[in-house]
Order: sequence, then C-alpha cells, then structure tokens
Amino acid sequence: MLSLAGTTSAPAQFPGMRPSVPVVIPTLQPPDPVYAFPQHATLTFSVDWRVFTAGTAVFHMDRVGTEEKVTATADSVGNVNMIFPVADKFQAGFDTKTGCSTGFSKQLQEGRRKINSDLAFNYATGKQTEVVRNMVKVTSTQKTASIPACVADSLSAIFYVASRPLVVGQKVNFPLADSMRTVTVAMKVEGKEEIKTPAGTFQTIRVQPTADEGVVKNRGTIYIWYTDDARHMPVQIRARLFWGTITFHLQSYEIR
Repeated sequence: MLSLAGTTSAPAQFPGMRPSVPVVIPTLQPPDPVYAFPQHATLTFSVDWRVFTAGTAVFHMDRVGTEEKVTATADSVGNVNMIFPVADKFQAGFDTKTGCSTGFSKQLQEGRRKINSDLAFNYATGKQTEVVRNMVKVTSTQKTASIPACVADSLSAIFYVASRPLVVGQKVNFPLADSMRTVTVAMKVEGKEEIKTPAGTFQTIRVQPTADEGVVKNRGTIYIWYTDDARHMPVQIRARLFWGTITFHLQSYEIR
C-alpha cells in the first residue's frame, strides 16, 4: 500500500531473491505562483478519427475561490453516433495554490453501457474512495485505497501541467490517482512546433505524457500541444491507439 510518504512497502524477502526497490512516488509540485488560471474558459475541440470527424469535446473551467473546477463533455457525431453513440461527461477540480485534486467523477454513456463513478480524496486520512454505479444493471461497488498527501486526477492534470514551467528537454513529474492506484506520470517537453487548427495558427510546445502503468500507458502514445506563451492553453491533443489515431483540434475558445 502507498504510504503518506509516497513509497510502497517492501514485500518479504526470500533466499535467492534480489532485494526489492521501493517505488518512489514524486511529490506534486504547486503551480507556478505567477501563473494566472482563468476565471472562466471554454475550449471546444473537434475529434477526428482517421479521415472524418467522429465527435466533439468541450472543456469548461471556472474558478471558485482557490479551486479551479473543470468539466469536460465528449459526444459522438455523424455516422459514429449512429453506430456507437457516445455522450460522456467528466468533472474534476484542483486547488490553484497546491495543485491537489479535489475529486473526479464521470458519467459514461457509450453504446448500451452506462456507468457513473465518483472518486473522492481525503488527504487528512491518506485515503481515496471510489463509488462505481452500473446504471443498466443497477449495481454499485465501493473501493478504498491509500494515496499520498497530494495527487492529480486524469482530467484536471491537463490544466495543472499548464501552470508549470515547460522547458524543452525537461520533464514535469507528478503523482496521478488512477484506478485506485497512484502512478507517476512524466510529462516530457519534447519541442516547439507551429500548429494550425480551425481556431487559428499557434506557436506551441509539444508535451508527451508517459507512465509505466495505468490509464496513460493504456491510452497508447499521447501528445498535447500547449501554446508557447503565458497561457499554456492546450490547442491540440493526439492519441495513437491500437485501433487508430484520434486527434482533438481546437475549434474555438473563450478565456478570461
């Protein structure tokens, strides 16, 4: 189990076994104090699969006190909607001073599948609790696991990373709460690139998130392009999966 110190306990050793090396989970560094999180932002993306548009994704951000609330929706369109309709909603938040996630929930409607889940963090006790509800089978399960003193979640992490210095050749490492585990995600800043989207042409910084396990690894090869300015606004996201590549292209944005 993960302790509050951010390491796993070592298993018992037996003759002939090599000593195990504890897995060290990095400390989540607070956002850069000079970074200005938006009071309100709406980013709308088209989602392309191969040669056609498969859906739309919309990210909303609203600041309430020191908490940045993030909501994302993903909806299928066109032929994809007729074959396999998708209407997903994700909600998360994080403290703009510490970067710590305040929770993560999702409502998935994918084909005949309907799953709702809520992930809550109790940093005082070092525990995370997940409740998963199958809305078709009308069943519910609850799990609890340990977490470090501060973690990110898979949605708000996109915007937490925007608050960190993005220097080509360096990495932003942080702990991610993932399927009742805590995994280390390394955001490698690979280079600078000009990106053209329907919302305009942007000078960007290309970042590749990697992990040894969990949702980041299972999603294949992922790239995120952030604007190369003080905003670090994500304008393109690409995931190369075993069944094809999907790309999020920024269609429009409103930030204040």
